[in-house]
Amino acid sequence: MRWLSSLLLVALLGLVGALSSTGNRLLVVIEELSQKAKYSTFWSDLEERGYKITYDSPKNEKLSLFQHGEKAFDHVLLLPPKSKGLGPALTPKLLLQFINQNGNIMLTLSANSPTPSSISSFLLELDIHLPPDRDSVVVDHFNYDSLSSPEQHDVLILPRSTSLRPDSRKYFGGDGLVALPNGVAQELGNRSPLLASILRAKSTAYSYNPKDEIEIVEDPFAVGEQIALVSSMQARNSARFTVIGSVEALEDRWFDAKVRPLGGKDTNTINREFLKQISAWTFKEVGVLNVGKVEHHLSSRSEGAAGNDSMTQLGYLNPTIYRIKNDVTFNVELSEYTYDHYAPLKIGDGDALQLEFTMLSPFHRLELVPISTTPNTTMFSSTFKLPDQHGIFSFRVNYKRPFLTNVDVKREVTVRHFAHDEWPRSWEISAGWVWIAGVWITITGWVAFVSIWLWSEPSYVQEKGALLAECLQNSDCIMVDRHKATDCLRPPLVETLPTRCQQLKKGYGECKRGMIDMRKRFRGNQPIAVSKELEGEKGGQLYAGGRALGETGIGGIEKAETELIEGNDGELRKREK
Repeated sequence: MRWLSSLLLVALLGLVGALSSTGNRLLVVIEELSQKAKYSTFWSDLEERGYKITYDSPKNEKLSLFQHGEKAFDHVLLLPPKSKGLGPALTPKLLLQFINQNGNIMLTLSANSPTPSSISSFLLELDIHLPPDRDSVVVDHFNYDSLSSPEQHDVLILPRSTSLRPDSRKYFGGDGLVALPNGVAQELGNRSPLLASILRAKSTAYSYNPKDEIEIVEDPFAVGEQIALVSSMQARNSARFTVIGSVEALEDRWFDAKVRPLGGKDTNTINREFLKQISAWTFKEVGVLNVGKVEHHLSSRSEGAAGNDSMTQLGYLNPTIYRIKNDVTFNVELSEYTYDHYAPLKIGDGDALQLEFTMLSPFHRLELVPISTTPNTTMFSSTFKLPDQHGIFSFRVNYKRPFLTNVDVKREVTVRHFAHDEWPRSWEISAGWVWIAGVWITITGWVAFVSIWLWSEPSYVQEKGALLAECLQNSDCIMVDRHKATDCLRPPLVETLPTRCQQLKKGYGECKRGMIDMRKRFRGNQPIAVSKELEGEKGGQLYAGGRALGETGIGGIEKAETELIEGNDGELRKREK
């Protein structure tokens, strides 16, 4: 029983692994079911790859691409009908709706079956143009099968195409020749970046209507490499659409037919392998990219290491806020689905996977380099310093290449300014040393100036201080009452001092105050009026050597004042002004 369970598990895994990455439900729209046997090899190949095929006619009224608002099928294969349309279930609007819901469509055409107007309208929506003459066929008088079409030259023999660009994958390349009988020309619009040609005609091919009995085609629909025989479109949601210009290429007889190019040897076609490549891409068996882990974090650079090995993670993963000028590391894990499994994504030499750190426009555009690989994924990484700009930024990986599904990863973060305690100190900035020195020189100079000014008093101030000290020593407050000099200068003992001592005290104080009072430095100190001091009145101030306003008597005559002067004998005398 154990071996039986293991066998069933292996069989189940093999069945699941063979499916497309988006599902295995395939609808084949064929008008006459009797024609199904012509493509039996192609159907067998699809069934071997795990597809569940449903065959239905466009005339069936119960046919529907949707059920309960969801897709009823994952993929659709449309064979050219012989009637004028595909019915109400396959209108251009419904086919576009199917693509918008991530459905994949493969459309086949044939010059033997006139293309319905609904199909032409549907292709015009995708900027794919068909000849206005629905009976047109592509012929090439230099690249045709001389065995099956020696006269009409409408069975083209072409090699498989190479890559469109250096950064595109070679999903449809290889050796051998592909036979395309009764091909319908397609012209792709130049404005759509979603379109790509898989197989183009040679420069000697052209499209014309064989029913027109003319020898020279004057105005063909398209010529040379303008003609796309197999074209593709990948929508922005990565849904895929393929147009094969020759449905006869799917028939069993052309899968391994013997053909002879002009002037060449007989060889077998490789239609079977080529159509496997086309169907695998259309139904998303190849070229499907998957995004795994997306991480970003603060980093610190380690000494003695190089590259990404020198970066060490700081903090936790995927923070929502960073600071300007932080070192940040961004990692994204990508894989590619190839037929039945996911494999590590490999970026070619002519291609690059880039990271954008953007606000309204990219501030950084950096290359993501692979740093580790597992059996199924590749980890890409890049480390950079955040710009000196705060705001809402986004880490974005926008990888869009022909024949690969789109990768658009976006993570928003906030970048803030320095906090008040995160700015570098002033002495750490060498350019600020000049300004710091200027500030300290100014402070030192001001302190020195004030100190010198305060301690370098004029000589007349010292003389007044000496006279005041002599007067105090001879006063009764010290000589008789034996009080201290400081007590005698304070109330109430100051009132007992002689008038001369009081005047000297007031004059000495005014001199000391005038040294630091800017107004007194220009106006000067007021002389002591004896009469007013004795009467308790406040004396006036001098303005430029004269009396202040409001100090004159009636009629402008100054009031008589007396002041004490010291005579030669040391006695005080009164003098009237």
